[in-house]
Amino acid sequence: MTHDSNSNGTSRSSEAPGPDELREQVQGTREELGITLEALAGKADVKTQAQEKADAAKARARDVAHDAQDRAAGLLHAAHDRTPEPVRQHAAQAGAAARQHQGLLIAGAAALALAVLLSRRWRK
Repeated sequence: MTHDSNSNGTSRSSEAPGPDELREQVQGTREELGITLEALAGKADVKTQAQEKADAAKARARDVAHDAQDRAAGLLHAAHDRTPEPVRQHAAQAGAAARQHQGLLIAGAAALALAVLLSRRWRK
């Protein structure tokens, strides 16, 4: 029995392959074809690729927002630690008063905004 090398580097016998060998070759070819088709389908599925990119962008945005939130909390704590106690007490009192008189604050802010708009119109 002699062995020849064909163009793709596999050796073949000068005898015809048997049924079992043919079945193995067919099965191997089917597996390779299945892998190739899965790869092509993955590249052709634009909707899935877009969804994966969107999910990655959302994850990055969440990470950036979380980092910014952490930095802001750190700055807030640092400012709190550097602020003298009497100033903190007055700020807390002012905040409590603002919550009690929320309607008046909104009305005052609206009046101020109206005054600014009217003064700008009057200057033109």
